[in-house]
Amino acid sequence: MVRKISAENIKELRSKTGAGMTDCKKALEASDGQIDMAIETLRKKGLASADKKSARIATEGLIESYIHAGSRIGVLVELNCETDFVARQQEFHQLAKDVAMQIAACQSVIYVSKAHIPNEIMLYEKNIELQKEDLAEKPAEIREKIACGRIEKRLKELSLVDQAFIKNSEITIEELVKQHIALLGENIKIRRFQRFILGEGLESRNNNFNDEVLNMIKNK
Repeated sequence: MVRKISAENIKELRSKTGAGMTDCKKALEASDGQIDMAIETLRKKGLASADKKSARIATEGLIESYIHAGSRIGVLVELNCETDFVARQQEFHQLAKDVAMQIAACQSVIYVSKAHIPNEIMLYEKNIELQKEDLAEKPAEIREKIACGRIEKRLKELSLVDQAFIKNSEITIEELVKQHIALLGENIKIRRFQRFILGEGLESRNNNFNDEVLNMIKNK
């Protein structure tokens, strides 16, 4: 017997996925009213839809900022979409805020994706791995295989879109963006970002003070 789908069920699924009412109803009917199965169905459809849109040009959007509590870490991120209409949507603004917050939280992230990592960085990381002591005695083929696995892990650590979303660790930032592509119907891309850390690159006041003391002693 097919379970009756109520308006409350459809509303709940819509609030969790952002999908349209008709799509929510169909997904619930196909899953016999089981919310989790319906979410998975919509997610698969959404991601497939997002993949088709990912090649479209996105030149609109916004620049979002995030300042962490204490004002010691700040982030600027440019998020692009196809039209000004989508750029004004609340969901798009929330995505930009979430991405900016993610960048502040992930200090190891330097690039938007692995595709943005320069070849010289990849070669540098590979050279380091191949020279590690635990690989020294292994056959060349095994060394190469292990090193490639470690490099892939390292490159993911540097890539923003490969990070688990801090508000939902079951999805990556790439999947989060694709969900919004499906929701808003346009291609969305994280173009670039910059992280600012207070005092980064400057010598600490303490080190300067120590140098001053040493110079005073030497000059006596």
